[in-house]
Amino acid sequence: MTETELKTSIDGLAVGMYVTRLDRPWLETPFPLQGICIKSAADIELLRRYASYVFVDTQKGPSPHPQFWITGGRDQFTLQDSATAPVQAIFKKSDNEYTKLQKCFYEIKSTLDQELTSARAIKGEVDANLKKVLNDLSRGKALDIELVKQGVEATVDSIIRNPSAFSLLLQLEKSDDYTYVHSLGTSVWCAQFGRHLGLERNEIINLALGGMLLDVGKIKLPGTLLHKREAISAEESALIHQHVGHSVRILATAKAVPPDVLRMVATHHERADGSGYPEGIRNDRIPIYGRIAGIVDSYDAMTTKRPHTDSIYTPHEAINELYRCRESYFQAELVEQFIQTVGLYPTGSLVEFNTGEVGVVVEVNDLKRLFPTVMLILDKDKLPMAEFQTLNLSKHPNPNIRISKALSHGAYGIKMEQLFL
Repeated sequence: MTETELKTSIDGLAVGMYVTRLDRPWLETPFPLQGICIKSAADIELLRRYASYVFVDTQKGPSPHPQFWITGGRDQFTLQDSATAPVQAIFKKSDNEYTKLQKCFYEIKSTLDQELTSARAIKGEVDANLKKVLNDLSRGKALDIELVKQGVEATVDSIIRNPSAFSLLLQLEKSDDYTYVHSLGTSVWCAQFGRHLGLERNEIINLALGGMLLDVGKIKLPGTLLHKREAISAEESALIHQHVGHSVRILATAKAVPPDVLRMVATHHERADGSGYPEGIRNDRIPIYGRIAGIVDSYDAMTTKRPHTDSIYTPHEAINELYRCRESYFQAELVEQFIQTVGLYPTGSLVEFNTGEVGVVVEVNDLKRLFPTVMLILDKDKLPMAEFQTLNLSKHPNPNIRISKALSHGAYGIKMEQLFL
């Protein structure tokens, strides 16, 4: 929480106040932007429908009356939070079917440079396969699950060898097609999460396959609705919620879709406190893959440019959003393990050092999350370096050099898609 923000109940809101944050990610609401200036009582009622409390910026508008302030608690992930519970803690009593999980430990088998070459080729194949599948579905054809699985298996094998390559490519090779980009991103992060949790290869494949197909049912929704930039109405929101049912029906009519994948797709919008959809089920009634999918889907949506807003979270900001939502919308142990997966400064993050240099995180250190490997792009005067330098903070001789902050996309004019060309 910044110095100018106040955490307040909805009852404390008034016209003219500027709401910077909610008690849930903005992407789970109909608001088109991250931040809203309250212009009418209707705005307050709409906020009441989606949040129990909000954060108000007192520099951008009036301050709520002190009687409505909410104090106590934390909503930022810190280094002290990295001492998380063991992986076994994420599994509930109802997860006995997953006793085969946490059987594997995966070592890095290739360098980043080696795996980037392989991952680029695999991503090209996945691109073509996924676009063909989505195009076929839009024309009324059945889902070709084997074609999707073919690309997913190759992606999983790459991530098992070195998880940094594909996550870096997600940042470097963006497309304007949100449905496609989000499908690939969710699949990649699901695979990375599965690798971290020690799932067997076939289970990681199922998890990544489900991630790829979470929103396949949106192909049945009007394109004008999916690309609408204005705030959506309650009726339009209900229509969008129907994509879950569409997805389940598409998968149910396809051949050889694993049951875990079907359950994952059906429950990825359910939330631990029962506020999700379509069934409103809670906690461990949501299958483990559905709980994982909810976290991963939210993280990738926050860090990917969406049609209805120009706002985008940095990976670091998205992590803090998930951390705020632990125990309410998402299982706390799973959120903490996902943060362990992506790191405090995830691969692809733009960061600035206390000495002034700016770079992009290219590899995360699993054991020392504050000490990733960073490719320096700008010098201390914010001028482009003649040659990019790679800095492994865990091996740097000067312990006083550290990352001071995460930067937003496009900071200092940096275009991620032009790196590594």
